[in-house]
Amino acid sequence: MKNIKTISLILISLITLNCESKNSEKKSEDTQELQNVSESKITKENQNLDQYATAYFASGCFWCVEAIFESVKGVHEVVSGYSGGNQPNPNYEKVSSGSTDYAEAVKIYYDPKIISFNDLVIIFFGSHDPTTLNKQGPDAGTQYRSIAFYKNDSEKEIIQNYINLLKKEKRFDKPITTEVKKFTKFYPAEDYHQNYESLHPNNSYIKNVSVPRINRFKNKFPNYLK
Repeated sequence: MKNIKTISLILISLITLNCESKNSEKKSEDTQELQNVSESKITKENQNLDQYATAYFASGCFWCVEAIFESVKGVHEVVSGYSGGNQPNPNYEKVSSGSTDYAEAVKIYYDPKIISFNDLVIIFFGSHDPTTLNKQGPDAGTQYRSIAFYKNDSEKEIIQNYINLLKKEKRFDKPITTEVKKFTKFYPAEDYHQNYESLHPNNSYIKNVSVPRINRFKNKFPNYLK
């Protein structure tokens, strides 16, 4: 009986050690991934971005929108985040549940000597479908709605004038549903969302949704590319 107990204890110890080893490997992998993302975030924060102008847009999943504007000449940094809502401190879990009035958005740091706000508005409307209410591609919900934010009357006029031009030229078969909204607050998304498209090229959503959309933009606006 004593021998059976001893053998049982040995087996339990081996199983425990094996589980601890797997958990340790998993934690190591997770730590490395977080470290890579954190280093990417630190690189962003270390850049001197105060010298650049800023613009804010929402046009679907921010993974793709960030990558699109990152490819534009004159754009020095793009940050994924949340805007358009009123509740304090939104996070991905709350926003993605559709229980808030926030949209996935991007903050763009750009050099107005190289690219204008008007150009960014053209790129914004040309890189997504502004006629699908609360939807973009396979993603549905108010968090994916189309919003062009303005910080002042000049930007508001630029946005509205371009919408009027699109309507006049009948560029779209359906009504434009894009909100023209006064910018109030932008909350950066969690670190793991930043640079997501470039850091996760094998992700199925990136391969099947983001990359085709990015390529359509690049084919449509080659003169805007870096």
